[in-house]
Amino acid sequence: MEKVNLDCLNAIELALDDKWDDAHEIVQEIKTPNAQWIHAVLHKIEGDESNSRYWYSRSSIEVYESYPDSTQELKVIKKYLK
Repeated sequence: MEKVNLDCLNAIELALDDKWDDAHEIVQEIKTPNAQWIHAVLHKIEGDESNSRYWYSRSSIEVYESYPDSTQELKVIKKYLK
């Protein structure tokens, strides 16, 4: 598995453990669509809708409305990355 995917999986685990800042620190440095998708979800969790929508548009994978439950969305991303 690529290091980038491992880093993304680590960020997801941190987010699921309510370690938003640590997860954000990881994904903001990665310029892949998957990392940008995670970044979008993190800003959704934070409550920053406009920033979240920006990152969804950058990722081009999903849209803000696709998953009303951020935890479920992170779990979907996790399965996708494995």
